[in-house]
Amino acid sequence: MKFPYFTLAKNLKRPIIPLVVKANGKEVKYFGLVDSGADLNLFHGEVAELLDIDIQSGKAGQISGITSGESQQFFVHSVVLNIGGWDFKSEVGFMPKLSRNGHGLLGQIGFFNLFKKVSFSKNKHEIELTN
Repeated sequence: MKFPYFTLAKNLKRPIIPLVVKANGKEVKYFGLVDSGADLNLFHGEVAELLDIDIQSGKAGQISGITSGESQQFFVHSVVLNIGGWDFKSEVGFMPKLSRNGHGLLGQIGFFNLFKKVSFSKNKHEIELTN
């Protein structure tokens, strides 16, 4: 699967891909920045709410540096990510205090480990995911 980089401004392109998050018979269209430096997937808490997920019932964790550098709590839940028309079971850390703007992060656990190969082509401005 190949995805073009998402254009944020005239000369500002980032490896952001569209996806659908599924749980409890509901779906939410969302965007994720493919981030090889992120340990796990981190999504806005509002996405969990739209999927009828009780955020705080998940496995709690702490992370710092994602926004202001302050430590913030997240809660891990199992969901299905639909990427390029394919469904993948995944783990996502939902952050209640993540800024409402922007997109989620797709990290090593729950995204990169789903594929045999994740390739970035800066010159072509595209990401390729190989099953």
